[in-house]
Amino acid sequence: MKKMILATTENISGKELETLGLVKGSTIQTVNAVRDIGAGLKTLVGGELTRYNEMMNDARALATKRMVAEAEDMGADAIVAVRYSSASVMQSAAEVMAYGTAVKFIN
Repeated sequence: MKKMILATTENISGKELETLGLVKGSTIQTVNAVRDIGAGLKTLVGGELTRYNEMMNDARALATKRMVAEAEDMGADAIVAVRYSSASVMQSAAEVMAYGTAVKFIN
């Protein structure tokens, strides 16, 4: 299986594109409650919240995977105008969404 091309631009250099439609993937992730207490204490002294970084990286990867699967189901060669958004769902939980436009190469 060929690798899906992802681009933040609206075009891919040297390719003529046929638009197939919007594709998206999302997930809601949370961190372990016990570790969340440690993160709360970390806010008192400052510093990077590495568990939250890991959680968000995992969430982006899963959302991207789901978006790519949707594009593959449409027969896409690439996804252009890829964007990510995130929102807090509740304390210690975040939704991450990946979305873009599935396209097929004409030439």
